[in-house]
Formats: sequence, structure tokens, C-alpha cells
Amino acid sequence: MVVDDNRNILTSLQYLLADYFERVLTLPSPVTLPSVLQQEGPDVVLLDMNFSSGLNNGNEGLYWLREVKRLRPQTQVVLFTAYADISLAVTGLKEGAADFVVKPWDNAQLVQALQEAYRKGRESRKEKAPAATPAVSSPMYWGQSAAIRPLREMVERVAATDANILITGENGTGKDMLAREIHRLSGRRGGPMVTVDMGAITESLFESELFGHVKGSFTDAHTDRVGRFEAADGGTLFLDEIANLPYHLQSKLLTVLQQRYYIKVGSNTPQSTDIRLICATNRHLEEMVRQGEFREDLLYRINTIHLHLPALRERREDILPFARRFLEAYGAKYSRPAVRFSPQAEQKLLQCPWMGNIRELQHCIEKAVILSDSPVLQAEVLQVAAAPAGERPTNSPQEGGKEGLPVQTLDAMERTMVQRAIEQAEGNLTQAASLLGITRQTLYNKMKRHGL
Repeated sequence: MVVDDNRNILTSLQYLLADYFERVLTLPSPVTLPSVLQQEGPDVVLLDMNFSSGLNNGNEGLYWLREVKRLRPQTQVVLFTAYADISLAVTGLKEGAADFVVKPWDNAQLVQALQEAYRKGRESRKEKAPAATPAVSSPMYWGQSAAIRPLREMVERVAATDANILITGENGTGKDMLAREIHRLSGRRGGPMVTVDMGAITESLFESELFGHVKGSFTDAHTDRVGRFEAADGGTLFLDEIANLPYHLQSKLLTVLQQRYYIKVGSNTPQSTDIRLICATNRHLEEMVRQGEFREDLLYRINTIHLHLPALRERREDILPFARRFLEAYGAKYSRPAVRFSPQAEQKLLQCPWMGNIRELQHCIEKAVILSDSPVLQAEVLQVAAAPAGERPTNSPQEGGKEGLPVQTLDAMERTMVQRAIEQAEGNLTQAASLLGITRQTLYNKMKRHGL
């Protein structure tokens, strides 16, 4: 993966390196490095040292070098700069860089440095094979239930297209995982996938975050900023929690999607956008349209293909396969001896309503693995909650309840989950957000919406 803000360099190296490596990814900005590292797992990163206009001290490169080594230590980093500074090279090597290449480069020397870094990474992974990445970070596990098969078939049909996709489903069903799977199966898998939590973006910074800004466009705009549309160019833009976008800002997003270009804050120059859009929400957008909370024309624009993820309680035959995968993954991660569930533990897992879906199951198994000191994980270490009286969920958030079951709205279920997480975390909102698998800002937004 080549990370450089000079698009001519990216194009040149794309052609040069294609003859030597199986895949070559390019990024015009390091802003998406964390997500791309997780999704694509590159063997080697060729990293520019300077990205901000007017700065050439290499500190940005050193910062992103540390981030790469922190997030994915097995990825080798070769530093790339136009400023031949021996002390900077030494610092970079001390921080974990595999090599250091100076611009303008010699093609043969550059290829040799990258191939050496690749070989070094391969040898390191062979030595550390037993400590492989846990299965929880593997590509999407679908399960075998009848409820999931139609969705999988639909994804396999539409992933290769550039159609806009709306993913719906309750919290914890794996909407972000499904979005990554669609990107992985698409023709854009060689490009970036940029994820935006719409509930975490403040209204005042909405345009700057999505479209970028130029230096001096407002008080704190000390440098040019790459927006999420630009960062996702040639790849996939995933707008999570799309229902949290305020009504008066929805028109700005709609305009970009219709015209296929955007204008940075402080600029008058339109920039074209080449992205595949995926949105996700746990709310009923049609009902929000009826209540005047969501633009109907925006819904039509983002909803070319609608994919609904069923709740875990609708696919109960997948509970134990998911649980066993998490047991194996966290057993390896925490060096715990637990290798299987007792019959009583399996029965307890099957009886739980899993209001928090797969995410709640995952957190439950992680805690149980940490607490267990036996090769057989017993029922008593599983901290599961029974469904409160009157809160039995419906069969699907898209449908009415089955005969004999009271209907509970998706909003009411979300309120219950948020309240339960806050109580479980004893008022610690950071911990509560972690339990729910959302950001602290998103938790604030949900608390405000539900009057908590």
C-alpha cells in the first residue's frame, strides 16, 4: 500500500509495482489508514513523511509509522520522503521502519527495498504463527440458518455492482461487518473503505468532515483537510447511523449524491466523487419520512438496494456456532484453556433473548473466557440477562409481532439496551459506549433522543 498525497506519484507507483506485487493499493491521505489496515491487511506500507502543506520535518510520517506498528505490528513500513535527513532516517528505523527511501527514487532500489520488507514480514509471521489474529477479525461469518440465506444470496448478486445500499437491522446484528463484506466482494476492494459514524459528527463540522476544507476557511483551519468523500475516492463510503443526520443537513448530502461532486469548505472549485455508497441504520426510515424527520428523496437515493439483517433471536441455530467461534478466538487472545462449552452452558446460551444480538453474545463470551479457568466453560461464568417481563421482542423490527407476543418498537428496544448498558457500567458512559459497541458521542445522542 502506497500512502502519498501526490497523485502523480501514486499513479506512477501503481504501474511500477504491479509487476512485482500481487496487489497494490494507493491512498492519497493517511486519514483512512486505520480502517484500511484492518480491512485489507497489507504486507508492506510505503509511507510518505509529509502530508500538510508547508511542513517537511517528517513528524507526520513518524506519527503514522507508530500508528501502523501499533494497529498492525506485522505490517512492514518503508518511509518515503523528498528530504534526505539521516537523523530522521535513524529515528524512523528506531521506531520500527524496515527501510527508508529518498525521493526522487531509483526504481530498482525502491522495488528492492519493498521486496526486502515483504520477505522480512513473511519470515516474522512464520515465526509467530501460533499467535495468529483471532477469528473475530476474520471476514464475515454468515452462519447456516434459513433466515440468513436469502440475505447472503442477495449480497452475492449486488456486491459486484455500484448500486447504493441501505443496511437495516437492530444494534449488534453486524451491519458494519456486512458493509465490509460487500466492499470485499466488490470491484472496489482494491480501493479504500471509509467509515463515518453520522451520530458522532457535530453539525458545525459536518461539511468539513465529509467534504474537507482549505486552509484559512475558518478560524481553526490551519491546514487543508481531506474530507471523507475524497478519502473514499475509488472505494466505498460507509455512512453508519444515517438516521442521526439532522434534517437540515440531509439536503447537502443529497446534492452531492445527485450531482456527483462536492465543494470543500472555503473553496469554489468542484471536485468529482467516485464512491460506492453504503448506509446503515437501526431505525425505521419510512416512519421517519412520515413524521417529517427524514427526506423522502434522500431515502430513495440511498435505498437502491435494501438489505435487512435479522436479529440473532430469529436465527437461533446460529447462536452456538457464533459462540464457539468467539470462544476459540478469545481463548487464543487471552491464553485461556477453555475449549468447549458444558451442555448447561450451551442451554443457557440458547435460552437467552440476546437483545443486543451478536455483539452482546461476543461480549458475553469474552467476559466468560476471562473469568474461566477450566477447559470446559461452565454455565455459571456466562453473565447473560433474561428478557424483562413485557419486553419480549418481536420477530423482526420490520414486521409486527407473532401471535401471542406483545409488540415492542425498535426505539423502545434501543432505549432499554442503552439504559441497561449505563446501569451495567454503573454510570461510566465510556464503558457503557464500549459495551454497546458505539462511540461516546453516539451514546450521548441516543441518551438525548430517549430522554435518559
